[in-house]
Order: sequence, then C-alpha cells, then structure tokens
Amino acid sequence: MRMGRWLAIGLAVLLAGGAAAQTYPDKPIKVVNGFAPGGGTDLLLRTLLPKLGEMLGQQLIIDYRPGAGANLAMDLVAKAAPDGYTLLMGSPGLAINPSLYKDLPFDPLKDFAPISLIGTVPNVLVVNPALPVHSVAELVALARKEPGKLNFASPGAGSSLHLSAELFKALEKIDIVHVPYKGGAQAMTDVLAGKPEMMFQVLGVALPYIESGKLRALAVTSAERAAVLPNVPTMMEAGVKNYAAVTWNGLLAPAGTPQPIIDKLHAAVVKALQDPSIQEGYRKIGQVPAFDTPAEFQALIRDEASKWSRVIKDANIQAQ
Repeated sequence: MRMGRWLAIGLAVLLAGGAAAQTYPDKPIKVVNGFAPGGGTDLLLRTLLPKLGEMLGQQLIIDYRPGAGANLAMDLVAKAAPDGYTLLMGSPGLAINPSLYKDLPFDPLKDFAPISLIGTVPNVLVVNPALPVHSVAELVALARKEPGKLNFASPGAGSSLHLSAELFKALEKIDIVHVPYKGGAQAMTDVLAGKPEMMFQVLGVALPYIESGKLRALAVTSAERAAVLPNVPTMMEAGVKNYAAVTWNGLLAPAGTPQPIIDKLHAAVVKALQDPSIQEGYRKIGQVPAFDTPAEFQALIRDEASKWSRVIKDANIQAQ
C-alpha cells in the first residue's frame, strides 16, 4: 500500500513537471551573475541572452549579485524555487569554492541542476610592456633571478585567475608575489599602470589592451591557440608542461527543477549557440561556443573540483 502511494506521488510530480514545461516560460527568466558588470561573464551573458530569449519566447534578465567569490549568487539560486525562472551563471567557483571556503550554506555539487555549458575562454598571461620580457621563458628566467620581486594581480584570493597563476608558479617552481584585489577592474587598472607587473586575465577582457599595445600577451592557458591571438603560444607551447586552465561558464537551475524544463532550456542553449550571429559575437569577445549534456556538465564540475583542490591545498590558499 505504501509503495503504491509513493508511486502515485512520483507520477503526480512527473505529470506536474510535464505540464509546467508545456507552458514554460510564461514570464521573464532571471539569470543570477555572481560578478559585477563589465567582466567576462557579463560580456558573455550580454552576447547570448538576447538570442536565447528569442528561442524561449521570453526575456532573460541579468541579476548581478557580486561578492564572496560568487557565493552570494550561488546561495540565492540554491534556495530559489525550482521552477526554471531563476538560473545561475555558473563559473569555475562552483568547483573551486568547496575547497576554499568552510561551511558553505549550499553544496555546489548537489544543490544545482546543470543545464549546459555556454562558453569557454582561455585566460591569457599579460605583462605591462615596461617589464623587459617577451616570452614565458624570459619571465621565468627573471623570476628565478630575482625571486619574490615580481608581483601578479588577481581579482581575489581563490579566484580562477589567481589559481591560474598558482598553477604556473607550482609547475615552474618560481616565486612571484600575489597581490589580491576586490575585483578585476582595479586589478587591471594597476597592471596597466605597471604595479603589479602582470596578471592572468580572461582573454575577452584583456584583448582590447593587447591589441592597443597597453599590455603584452605572453601565452594563453588553453590547450590550443586562441583564434583572436594566433601568434600567441599556449602555455604548453611556451614550455610549461601539463598546463591547462580555462574559464568556463554554464547555466544551472536549482536542484529539483523538473526535467522537462531542464530539457527545454538545454535545447534552447544548443540551438542559440549554433546561430551564426552568436558565433560571431563570441569570436569578438574571445569566447568559444561550448555546450554539453547536463550529465557531462556535472562531470566537468567534479573534475575541476578535484584539480583545483590540489592547487589550493599545495599553495595553502585561504579565502579573504
């Protein structure tokens, strides 16, 4: 009797989810971004969301909730109603923050329903042109000659850009000093002024400064060269063995969101990313269109969590 009752409840939930998906969405959808306007995630959302809204027949609105390494945004979405109207702009923080912060009020691997990746972008190692290095090898040589003298900026301790530098330090066994900021804008401003001398930056954000000559690009962090910087080597081509670190973004819903809604969102993402106008828009900001299944996206988050937990532990990184 009890088994029959639970089967009836499960069937009712399934039917309700299917009915909701048939009319979904019937109002605007909120996409929560854990970073301030003007950064790489903002550029990506502003490029994709109008087309995604066309596919779904509703407007998608960016809700900016910066702070605490995107934990504020993740917590908000984790606790939101699982109805498909509040989504998370996922970033590497999903994989990084469990190893960086104690007692998170949510579980990044359990409290979200992955929808799909929406893009990947390499980070790029940039230096102020006043620094007398023109390659990664020259930078490594200078750092070894003068350990502890060179400084690198990041938008915060434990950010993906910080960890990109820590991985570089560990693999090359060099001593360069981390200068954390409370956001990427001020970090970039100071690197442009020459103090600190360098940083790892999202390619789309750094590209205008590279093209204008205000920053010098030494290498990109992806496995392949970036189409917008064909003459800039990858870190591995530049001699840093086993180096790979890209910034990825994807959409997630609160856990418990009906599968038919997840499926509808996933199909819309895939269709939008195949549109030529979106592919051209991505190219202009250095992004690579990327989509996968919800299961593949979940596996990516788990793999990234394993990689970055080792970097955080070895470098004894603490959230600030």
